[in-house]
Amino acid sequence: MSTNKKDSHNKLVRDQFIEIIDQFTKQAIPFADLLAQSNEESTKLLIKMSQLSMSDTALDVACGPGLLSCSLAPYAQRVTGIDLVPAMIEKAQKSQQEKKLSNIDWKIGDILPLPFTDSKFSVVVCRYAFHHFLRPEAVLKEMMRVSKPKGRVAIIDVFTSSAVQSDAYDQVEKLKDPSHVRTLPLADLQDMVAKAGLVNAKAEFYRIEMKFEDNLKASFPRQKGDIDKIRQAVTNDIGQDKIGMGACRRGKEVYLNYPIVMIVGEKS
Repeated sequence: MSTNKKDSHNKLVRDQFIEIIDQFTKQAIPFADLLAQSNEESTKLLIKMSQLSMSDTALDVACGPGLLSCSLAPYAQRVTGIDLVPAMIEKAQKSQQEKKLSNIDWKIGDILPLPFTDSKFSVVVCRYAFHHFLRPEAVLKEMMRVSKPKGRVAIIDVFTSSAVQSDAYDQVEKLKDPSHVRTLPLADLQDMVAKAGLVNAKAEFYRIEMKFEDNLKASFPRQKGDIDKIRQAVTNDIGQDKIGMGACRRGKEVYLNYPIVMIVGEKS
């Protein structure tokens, strides 16, 4: 890599680091409240697909406010949650205390590279975060590295049906959340998993439904006028779904129905 390209890449990484810290420090509480309603069913699905048991040590990558870590803890020997944002870890620690869970460790830190030894965990999970990564394939490689042989690795994230839909989705999402990078089409996610060497990979699908206005309240655009742009784009997409957020109207309320894929495979 040339010096200019290396400098440009390093600046991109630094800028993304700052965006994530800024956005998710603001989002720590509203983000947790927004996703809490969808947590139980998706967690049950993950436990089933990953065959999580009391003999497992699990790692929750980009754990955010600890929703998933706290939900997995009663079914695992030990859970570790790592996130870049101190405010998110603070929220996670409070949730752990409220639930009286003693088998969770928290770490504030970056995930490239993950600050763990090779083959440390038997289950490694990343939920609702891959669209924030500049190099998602590198994150998956790190998840594989810290997974034990025959360990289960899971990616759970929003997806789109095509590159065209991803472009439309990203335009709206970046207005809502400047730390957003790119939503991957399903085919790209599956190809990334295959290239990483995960075997016996299986996929399940579900949707996260939420009120559009509640979603906006948990968003922190750079400019005030961006909220109006988001409203216009989403309401214009009702019944069309060119953006991929599943916008629909129910009475006077507009709802979003985000498509989620859960891919779980084994490290050979």
